[in-house]
Amino acid sequence: MSGAAVAGETDTSARTGQWSVGRTATVDIVVPVYNEERSLPGCVEVLHGFLTEQFPFEWTITVVDNASTDATQEVANDLADKYPGVRVLHLDRKGRGLALRKAWGWSDADIVVYMDVDLSTGLNALLPLVAPLVNGHSDVAIGSRLAPGSRTIRGPKREMISRCYNAMIRLSHGAKFSDAQCGFKAARTDVIRRLLPHIADDSWFFDTELLLLAEHNGLRVHEVPVDWVEDMDTRVNVTKTATEDIRGLIRVARAKATGAAQVADLPRRPDPKPEHPDAVVARRETGLLWQLLSFAAIGAVSTVANLLLYGIMRTWWPALVANFVALTVTTLLNTEANRRFTFLRSAGSPSRIHLQGLIVFALYYAFTSGALLALGAFDPTASKATELLVLLASSLIGTAARFVLLRAWVFKNKEGNA
Repeated sequence: MSGAAVAGETDTSARTGQWSVGRTATVDIVVPVYNEERSLPGCVEVLHGFLTEQFPFEWTITVVDNASTDATQEVANDLADKYPGVRVLHLDRKGRGLALRKAWGWSDADIVVYMDVDLSTGLNALLPLVAPLVNGHSDVAIGSRLAPGSRTIRGPKREMISRCYNAMIRLSHGAKFSDAQCGFKAARTDVIRRLLPHIADDSWFFDTELLLLAEHNGLRVHEVPVDWVEDMDTRVNVTKTATEDIRGLIRVARAKATGAAQVADLPRRPDPKPEHPDAVVARRETGLLWQLLSFAAIGAVSTVANLLLYGIMRTWWPALVANFVALTVTTLLNTEANRRFTFLRSAGSPSRIHLQGLIVFALYYAFTSGALLALGAFDPTASKATELLVLLASSLIGTAARFVLLRAWVFKNKEGNA
């Protein structure tokens, strides 16, 4: 491999397709930099040495000069001349997401990787990150500072912000990945090229949007626990980034609900099947009895949670407000639980299911709220205990009606039945 310097933002054509047995997969490690003339030489020296001595695949290091205003571009070009396998891509606009979009779209490798210039993530996680992509087991791989087995050294402020943000992603989108913003990610190029046009953010939310779209479209995301050490010399504006992230979460949720987040022509993973020719395959229960039992169990937990939330919130708010908030929280979790455990053969996208589930929730809320209004009109001095009894009775009736609607309409399977 020889060093190369590339100027401008022009994307070049890249070869696509699968690699085969006998041909080594190629890996492109992208390092975005903005005003990193001090940190970049040490990064390239350490990374180049590690790849040369310990990495088993063909590799390239691509330094993306992200519209730096200092001598970063000159330093990067000197490093490309000095080290074989290092190349430079210069952008005229800032944006970490923009840097990854351009570099990954421009790359001619089979696997594209991204890591921070400060090398906060231990390089011993690089091979575990790339391996499941090379062998076809996964489509996207991420380093996680919050997964079991990870070890981190960072201040309490960033620890708290990171955990709160990732908890917000899981609660608002049902995400399964644990760490959206660790600067250590990889993807199969044939997959990422189809996702890139659907990622709107060009800044720090790029990572989160990529992962949300990947999960939403059924791609397999592999997590690698990492060793991570915080570098205090950061270019991140925490307040601005947090605000943009929240806006991004809302925007992606809207795209899911409207179907705009669905990506066509993605490589689809085949359904699982037994390797042994004589295997007796288990059948996931989907009959009425299973649905009733599962729905009842989930409903019982939801009802108890709803009553507890209502009882707590009723001490602060009027009855209708407390009922609305309690129902909103428990119904969102209830619908997702039924999607995953009760109606296993339902057809349609999760966004369509949740949209119809919200309509069922509106009917359910109108019924239970009507019961509370009727109680207030009949007995304005009714006690809180009486309110809870009326709410319990109306919840049971509403739950039965909700099961019928969910089974016949929301979770209808491909054959038109539940």
